[in-house]
Amino acid sequence: MPRKPTVLLLTLSLMLAALGPVMPVAAQGGPDYWPTDGWQFSTPEEQGMDSDKLADALAFLLEQDDYTIHSLTVVRNGYMVVDAYFYPFEPDALHDIASVTKSFTATLIGIAIQQGYLPGVEEPVLSFFIDREIANVDANKEAQTIKDLLTMRTGFACDASNGEITLQQMLASPEWVQFTLDLPMLGAPGEVWEYCSPGVHLLSAIVTYASGLPLWDFAQMTLFDPLGFDDSLWPADAYGYTYGWGDLRITPHDMAKLGFLYLNDGVWAGTRLLPEDWVATATSPAGNGTDHYGYLWWLENDGYSAHGRGGQSIFVIPEDELIVVTTAGGGNTGVARDVLDDFIRPAIQSNDPLPPNPDGYNRLQALHGEALQPVEVLLAEPQPIPPLPDIAANISGKTYLLEDNFFGLRAVVLSFDRPDEATLIVPTTEHPSGDPLFEWQIGLDGLPRITPGRMNMPAAAIGGWVSDDTFEIEIDEIGNNFCWRISLTFDGDHVIVTMQDLTGFYGQPLVIQGCLEGSR
Repeated sequence: MPRKPTVLLLTLSLMLAALGPVMPVAAQGGPDYWPTDGWQFSTPEEQGMDSDKLADALAFLLEQDDYTIHSLTVVRNGYMVVDAYFYPFEPDALHDIASVTKSFTATLIGIAIQQGYLPGVEEPVLSFFIDREIANVDANKEAQTIKDLLTMRTGFACDASNGEITLQQMLASPEWVQFTLDLPMLGAPGEVWEYCSPGVHLLSAIVTYASGLPLWDFAQMTLFDPLGFDDSLWPADAYGYTYGWGDLRITPHDMAKLGFLYLNDGVWAGTRLLPEDWVATATSPAGNGTDHYGYLWWLENDGYSAHGRGGQSIFVIPEDELIVVTTAGGGNTGVARDVLDDFIRPAIQSNDPLPPNPDGYNRLQALHGEALQPVEVLLAEPQPIPPLPDIAANISGKTYLLEDNFFGLRAVVLSFDRPDEATLIVPTTEHPSGDPLFEWQIGLDGLPRITPGRMNMPAAAIGGWVSDDTFEIEIDEIGNNFCWRISLTFDGDHVIVTMQDLTGFYGQPLVIQGCLEGSR
């Protein structure tokens, strides 16, 4: 049985980490301020950018039907020139950044090396798990290193197709670290690139074994606090290992701070957080024909980027001193790169300030405000509500118990207590989200109702009867980065629940059978 960190070990590690090495660095042409206490704002023209072009970017995003944008952040020369939020996402709210998390995990590996917890990236992976019995050990697995996990050249039999098959298998397993360690090897590590989220979860466990701290705690002390993060949420598996591969929740402003750390070669406010060669190595091709990937960073023709399911991204363009951050809720995620190429980079006119452009700047600010307004939601007229089918009264408020399922949903209760609103209550078993009960208010009049959802983050829901026996709900989890279409089909004492993730993480819809409580 794997060991969980003890309270004593955690306390000792906290003390040691607090005394860990810091490396003051003499200022050599660095920024004129550090955004630890918050970003400073500037007109685009003061940073050599055209307000009209940036306004065109917001106008373009407001018109998109196939891309659910939540925020757009643009930083040039260390100053924020665009800070746009799109309803229903709100300023200062946390957002699940999905696989952008991986670039944070890679950064924390670098910090652990800088602080002496890890000797380097060539350390064998199995050397951290000598207390475990591991399956499928061979020469290839014994040769696997931290670097192989960082560069997605693990050698594992890891299948990233169809919604990351191996990741889904890991999530369904009782012990995620053990599942990953037990994976068979397809070949020698360091040779073939294959996207492998479970391998990144091992990096989280490695930091925990080396420092005695869960990755989230280690991050708060060594990265989040020094950079002045506002807040964060980062779930852990059943054994306390932080999700190294995804689901970190932070603000767009704090996402941009990671880009700024890398733009400044791993130095923050005069202190070196990352080894001297880390940024250059992490953002260079890993080798062996892999020219698109570094240390859990994607490599671009003009820089490097971090990407996550649903449209989360951090673009870093060093030659332009440019950082662009997006958060979103799914759809055509290539739109983020289009906006960068077609609007944001063309807005850069000079490395020196431009003449003031009050008309363009006022238009940009007006579009910032328009993005926040629920133009097509709360300002729209409620839609007529058709008469409820007879079955609505029969099933309202009744509990339907569900068969065992991947999401740990135990039951569904659909209630129609108001003429324009329904309520869906879903009790759960123990779940990584930590929520024992989900409850959503559902607008029946075409206007979403926003209620606290998973991890107490807001969710917007609309629904209606699509036939005499089927009620369909769409739930936008907003900052939690999932959009669900849930169909409840009732037949006597039975219900069929069909759940489809519209962001594409879960490939095929999940179908769950249920029956009325007490009918068995």
